Amino acid sequence: MGSNPSIFGGRQPPLLVILSGPSGVGKDAVIGRMRDLGLPFHYVVTVTTRAQRYGEVDGQDYYFVSLQEFVELRDNGKLLEWAKVYGNYYGVPRDPVRKALAEGRDVIAKLDVQGATTVKRLVPMAIGIFLAPPSMEELRNRLKQRKTEQGRDFEIRALRAQEEMQALPIFEYIVVNEDLDKAVAQIQAIISAEKCRVVPREAEL
Repeated sequence: MGSNPSIFGGRQPPLLVILSGPSGVGKDAVIGRMRDLGLPFHYVVTVTTRAQRYGEVDGQDYYFVSLQEFVELRDNGKLLEWAKVYGNYYGVPRDPVRKALAEGRDVIAKLDVQGATTVKRLVPMAIGIFLAPPSMEELRNRLKQRKTEQGRDFEIRALRAQEEMQALPIFEYIVVNEDLDKAVAQIQAIISAEKCRVVPREAEL
């Protein structure tokens, strides 16, 4: 009988981890804390056509590009997935993800629910972690506190967030973001558990 190559000294293949959840749930804050802690992952930087917000850093939070630049990336097959969300385009650059996996580095991709659904379809062995709010009321409060949407835009986001909660079944794990450090610790625990699988997940792009 053959043995699993990860046993007796072999290396587990690198993981592709998708962190997703409704708008306003705190995905950026979680990724920021993971970076601050120096957790050794390759963090995917999404390309977007939306305007840069105050405090955001180009190349770290997002790659901010023009619509023409985005279309060129899309049409040349440079994006693993792309979607139009709230009137703006978002996409995951393919080459950095492929390169990191080839180097044996675990990859964390922060995606909206629509993008996560696409990547899970393209890469079934990707690990889906759904970041959820403690309650929908708390999620609405967080959206208000961001002050990036007003009036009708806010109501559209809040309604969309409720709809995005219905995507939970496509994910393997759920983490409730009530306390930032606890959420990060749970994500670390999930990744550690995945590294102990008898039959490892192997993400192939």
